[in-house]
Amino acid sequence: MTALLEARAVTKHFPSGDAGWLEVLGGVDLAVPRGEVVAIVGASGSGKSTLLHLLGALDEPTGGEIRLDGVSYAALAAGEAAALRNRRLGFVFQYHHLLREFSALENVMMPLRIAGWTPRRARERAAELLAAVGLERRSTHRPAALSGGEQQRCAIARALVPRPDLVLADEPTGNLDHANGTLVSDLFFRLARDFGTAVVIVTHNQQLAERADRVLRLDDGRLAPAGAVEAQA
Repeated sequence: MTALLEARAVTKHFPSGDAGWLEVLGGVDLAVPRGEVVAIVGASGSGKSTLLHLLGALDEPTGGEIRLDGVSYAALAAGEAAALRNRRLGFVFQYHHLLREFSALENVMMPLRIAGWTPRRARERAAELLAAVGLERRSTHRPAALSGGEQQRCAIARALVPRPDLVLADEPTGNLDHANGTLVSDLFFRLARDFGTAVVIVTHNQQLAERADRVLRLDDGRLAPAGAVEAQA
């Protein structure tokens, strides 16, 4: 199956306090086709979030190459990379990062307005996504009036509103109770099944990882297939 997302020999080094370099990623290879849900597990500090930022064109690797649909991130100018993030990628983080002065509907509309959609069209599409995550009756509420689970579902609706090719999720259920965590997990798998979206999830949630099509462990800066899924703190 042709990969939508490809990472080849990706490395990432950071300056260390002793004037040397700290290797966080030491040669990561990854290929994710459309419609697949991949879970990445590993100990805290192993570089999972760093890898997700590279896959999302939020940071540049020290070495190697990342491609989306055959296009290398390295070949993109700054404006082109920003357009790719806004139109083809969806991001979900442990903390929802909703804009507190805007309603749920306005938060979900934001990526579409940035992309140039008309207010009416953006509002209709955002309302559709809020309904899909069960928040149609909460659309006029600001984040402070929403529960933690509702805030995260709103953030997922915002990530999905442009119908991205790839969704990258960093501990999306980390702050949720079991019921809300299950609901959020269901959304990702429905997305992959119904729209052919590729999903990469960094998680310590064992139940979420076990539902993925493939589980990879990041250890010593490299990805490898995980055996029995064991979430690590």
